[in-house]
Amino acid sequence: MVQKLRWGIMGCAQIATGSVMPAIMDSETGMITAVASRGLEKSSAVAAEFGIDKAYGSYEELLADKDIDAVYIPLPNHLHREWVIRAAEAGKHILCEKPIAMNSEEAAEMVKACNDAGVHLAEAYMYRHHPRIAELQEIIASGEIGELRSIRGTFTYNDATDTSNIRFKSAWGGGSLYDIGCYPLSAARLLFGAEPEAVTVHAMFSPEHDNVDMMASGLVEFPKGLSLIFDCGMWAYNRQLLEILGTDGMVEVPMPFNARDEDAEFFVHTGEGVRRVDATGANPYTREVDDFAAAVFTGKKFFAPEDAVLGMQLIETCLASAKKRERISML
Repeated sequence: MVQKLRWGIMGCAQIATGSVMPAIMDSETGMITAVASRGLEKSSAVAAEFGIDKAYGSYEELLADKDIDAVYIPLPNHLHREWVIRAAEAGKHILCEKPIAMNSEEAAEMVKACNDAGVHLAEAYMYRHHPRIAELQEIIASGEIGELRSIRGTFTYNDATDTSNIRFKSAWGGGSLYDIGCYPLSAARLLFGAEPEAVTVHAMFSPEHDNVDMMASGLVEFPKGLSLIFDCGMWAYNRQLLEILGTDGMVEVPMPFNARDEDAEFFVHTGEGVRRVDATGANPYTREVDDFAAAVFTGKKFFAPEDAVLGMQLIETCLASAKKRERISML
């Protein structure tokens, strides 16, 4: 019989109800014990929708529930630090939405709290758990596209008319770098297997949207002359793409961050022509929660929480570069 991780859901955001909660229910290793919101009416409605026995009108009640092993935190970015630390103190394992914090100092404090409490902490970059990522890494390692030279990543969408959106609240960790720029930034660190040396970012800060960065474009310098060229935006035409460039070829990855079952293909360009690879399809959210449970139950390799601190260092440096309009070294 498969051991089940008993989840508590801390908040009823759309990412929870639309993606993560269904994934837990479809997973081999998870079950949802309770859901909480700041009001019992909302959490009760979500609990009824998903057939969950317990609904709480406060996060404190959820953390006090001894039938919960782990919590998923989809709260706005500025609340991550407080509730990750409080969950750790309550002895709960934690899957926290990306980006994990407002800055690297907060992230380091959260990691320490979880290490001190002996609980597992993970940042919810679901795309890293899609089987396609491992297949891309295999192609890079095989040398088929030669030595790596550069990665180009794009992630944009247009939701600018919804000015009440929490992504447009500066004090809450709003802006395109926090929301979606973090994806190509994390992908480059993962695929290069290295940490950046410097960044130069230009951004459009919008007074209509609490002066968050509604569009950002940048160059991230990695060791050995490698680079990431990226752009991200919440006030631009919808698009996603990842290009991995080598000396002898290139890998083109459509839908690099949201792919599931039917849209996991990618294309390898070399002197021999273009080869389509129908990568293994999967729900990355389900893979994420199963991988998380494996880390809790067996210690199986998962992304170390310290990785989240390094990721936050890159995000905050990109934002600082955009505000100062200058290149910033990370060495």
